Amino acid sequence: MAKLLDKQRYKCALGAMQTVQAITRAIPVLHSGPGCAQKLSDSIGSSGYFSPNIFPCTSINEKDVVFGGAKKLDTTIANALKVIDADLYVVLTGCIPEIVGDDTAEVVSHFADSDKPVIYASTAGFKGNNYKGHEQIIDAIIDQYLEKSDEKEKGLVNIWADVPYQDLFWLGNIRELEKLIAELGLIPNTIFGYQRGIKNIDRIPKAEFNLLVSPWVSVGNMKKMEKKLGIPYLHYPTLPIGAFETSKFLREVGKFAGVDEQKVENIINEHENYYYYLIERYADMFLETRVMAKQFSVVADAQYALGITKFLVNDLGLVPAKQFITDDTPKQFQEKIKAEFENLNYGLKAEVSFETDGYKIHNEIQSHDYHGYPLILGSYYEKEVTEKMFGHFLNISWPVQDKVVLDDFYVGYTGGIRLIEDIYSVAVQRWN
Repeated sequence: MAKLLDKQRYKCALGAMQTVQAITRAIPVLHSGPGCAQKLSDSIGSSGYFSPNIFPCTSINEKDVVFGGAKKLDTTIANALKVIDADLYVVLTGCIPEIVGDDTAEVVSHFADSDKPVIYASTAGFKGNNYKGHEQIIDAIIDQYLEKSDEKEKGLVNIWADVPYQDLFWLGNIRELEKLIAELGLIPNTIFGYQRGIKNIDRIPKAEFNLLVSPWVSVGNMKKMEKKLGIPYLHYPTLPIGAFETSKFLREVGKFAGVDEQKVENIINEHENYYYYLIERYADMFLETRVMAKQFSVVADAQYALGITKFLVNDLGLVPAKQFITDDTPKQFQEKIKAEFENLNYGLKAEVSFETDGYKIHNEIQSHDYHGYPLILGSYYEKEVTEKMFGHFLNISWPVQDKVVLDDFYVGYTGGIRLIEDIYSVAVQRWN
């Protein structure tokens, strides 16, 4: 009997075109059927210098299925190089050319001597979701563009986090991570967002180490860079939100980078003093039991499910109900991620379910007794079920339909304060 997947929270691997789009002046060249870019793009925040509506595309049809689309791909790349002013051209393959066996690598090799780099990534939808597609883009940059450098820039750190655009707060989060790293006296280097492009990619081999802030996405990329480029990496699995986790994050990065311990503690003390000053001003509201139940559930990818769960427990003293990870986390990472959910303050542990079916998730949420008004943080799909339970809902994961985010963020001390503001702005409306 066929299995139906209800309300999935990710796209196919070709959705990684948005990873390319997040690199300034990089453009995806799609070897796919017509309409893929439009269907896979988000309607909010995906316009700009290059919009999905103008991504070069082979728009392959029935004739190309029979006779192959390699010639059309060659022409499309050549014309893209003539017409579009970009710094990096990334060819992405859809399902049809992968099925019929077009040799994309051979076609791309024709442009090895072009003035601008042309690389390719295999992103057919049946090969995984856009989290895996994101990794394929980074792999393509490592394998086809970057070379090992004997020159190292003192203090330079490459920062990697989760998937651009799939994460609503990707731009603000990575900028805040840059600021935190810079406070330690290190030099942050990222390749996504405003004025981060080919010049930042070129600096990658010169870094002293890679910093990965993600439960599982891009772990393979870090290992590949360590092997090919000789760059060691620090894997910090929890998105640092709020004082407790951010202070822990700064200590671990500082230790790995050899930063003076007293300098790190001085930075932490300054941030924590202001953070807890703000918390104290609203302590009465946080302790008011009528505002909302003390139990919560997060329905999101591993990054936010873990980061927000730790924040709500460790910083706000809330009690976790069941948490749901919806990004189709590979099995080899699931046990380590489960262990992180058991590493909470006050001896608390959170049960976590790796579930991609929205129907099952909603049934479990509705069957749980939250002992009051539940707090549900998830995608827009959770809004209706939360309203049925008279709970409090905050849209923090894809898809997002009731929030516009330009460069807001939840990372760090300031990000934790912003998340508190968002949660309790929803909760206090019950008094009105």
